[in-house]
Amino acid sequence: MLVSERIGQLFLDGDQGRDRLEYTEYGAGDAWVVLLHAQLMPRRMQQPLARALASQGLHVVTLDLLGHGRSDRPADPLVYSMTAFGEQVVALLDHLGAPQAVIGGTSLGANVSLEVAVSAPERVRGLICEMPVLDNALEAGILAFGPILFSARFLPLTIAAVRRLTRPVPRGVVPFWAGIALDTLDQRADSMAALVHGVFFGRIAPSSRQRRAIRVPALVVGHPADPIHPAADAAMLAEELPNGTFVRARSILEWRRDPERLDAEAADFALACWKTPRRSRRAAT
Repeated sequence: MLVSERIGQLFLDGDQGRDRLEYTEYGAGDAWVVLLHAQLMPRRMQQPLARALASQGLHVVTLDLLGHGRSDRPADPLVYSMTAFGEQVVALLDHLGAPQAVIGGTSLGANVSLEVAVSAPERVRGLICEMPVLDNALEAGILAFGPILFSARFLPLTIAAVRRLTRPVPRGVVPFWAGIALDTLDQRADSMAALVHGVFFGRIAPSSRQRRAIRVPALVVGHPADPIHPAADAAMLAEELPNGTFVRARSILEWRRDPERLDAEAADFALACWKTPRRSRRAAT
């Protein structure tokens, strides 16, 4: 089933100036779903899932959070935080005229989804959290992003060199996920350092107490053998959330290489969130 796709933009005024965010809409209607990307990756990584969900009648929006993809990339670490990212999602809903949405994402996007559920619960119909980064991911996160921050801050020529090598490669002639990898490597050292610094030294996720107070339905997907996103974190989150359901992926790559099963899980979940009146659902919890 073919679905319409439209690119849009919104502008946010903040203490540091005006920032532009870019998004893509898939499909139409009032059953909104917002999908968010992983750290340093573009919104296009969610394109296959967005198309799959839209083909089931959902109105899906993928957003480049500040510092990512085709949105603005300020070089100030003060503008980057999970709280700020959550506010950007709410601003997107306001811009679209969407009273509520199922909010979902991968890694960073999963954590931002939790932030939205804590800061603006009235705007969240449900959550789809793939690979949340919580307590069990601390050491691996330091090992993964510490060298990136060091290189961007103190060896910026290495980041610039990678960018010069990857930018000229036409995305249309490489496989989809190879193109996503090339887009992820297309970074500017100053903005990447600011982004990683802001996220790295800020609050990674709402506290366990706050997570336990999230009442909306949640689909939590965990991967085995993934040190940065331990399945233990996903299982813990599903246990903490009063209406959480844990789905174990067969591998880290299942949702990328063989997505039919998890696409169906996500579509069934999102459709159920919109078919169930929110007041009735709350009364049942």
